[in-house]
Amino acid sequence: MVNRNKVIIVTGSSRGIGAATAIEAAKQGYSVCINYINDREKAEQVAEAVSLLGASCLIVKANVIQQEEVARLFEEVEQQLGPITALVNNVGVLHEKMKMVDMPLSRVESVLKTNVLSVFACCQEAIKRMAISSGGNGGCIVNVSSAASRLGSAGEYIDYAASKGAVDTLTIGLSKEVAIENIRVNCVRPGFIHTDIHRDGGEASRVERLASALPLKRGGEPSEVANAILWLLSEESSYVTGSFIDLAGGL
Repeated sequence: MVNRNKVIIVTGSSRGIGAATAIEAAKQGYSVCINYINDREKAEQVAEAVSLLGASCLIVKANVIQQEEVARLFEEVEQQLGPITALVNNVGVLHEKMKMVDMPLSRVESVLKTNVLSVFACCQEAIKRMAISSGGNGGCIVNVSSAASRLGSAGEYIDYAASKGAVDTLTIGLSKEVAIENIRVNCVRPGFIHTDIHRDGGEASRVERLASALPLKRGGEPSEVANAILWLLSEESSYVTGSFIDLAGGL
């Protein structure tokens, strides 16, 4: 029988990797919170897929770089689905390709706020509720970084790469800080995945263009990243924390 005592928040889950993660979580017995900021219609489509799998589902619009909205998000989930056991920090923004020397600092600030502050804010709220010292039962956090944090994205998205480098460092430090609270913190670093984020960066066909240069000679699917995330959340990875899974076709 499926265990429905597991409750997950997936930020930015109306599309791409976030949507795939929400659906896979439903398959694995989670009650699922779908978070979005702009596209209610897509969030509802993901919710329909989750509900068809027999999972409890909640849609919450919240801007997760705003601390008060993050607190509201977590409160709504606890009230309607139960205590939160898993968090996936998936929200991310990518702007059009540009050399670093030409990047307005306003753009850099926007990327850092969305890609880094959202992770800090959501991790803080999750830890307050999961920590044993606060009366919680522990839990798991998975941060969605990027292969860009290793590769640097020279001539394209150095601001994005730098923001994901911050997520990597946060993962390492936080995993050590909260291990005593029975909270595991891990990270996935996808790259060259077929999602809309490449269109946001000004090149919808980027994965197809680069596929031949990858050792596996193909782009990845959001479901492949979702499977890695759900493994890191599972009891099968119970001795894994502060670790990274790279999903970039071998690059």
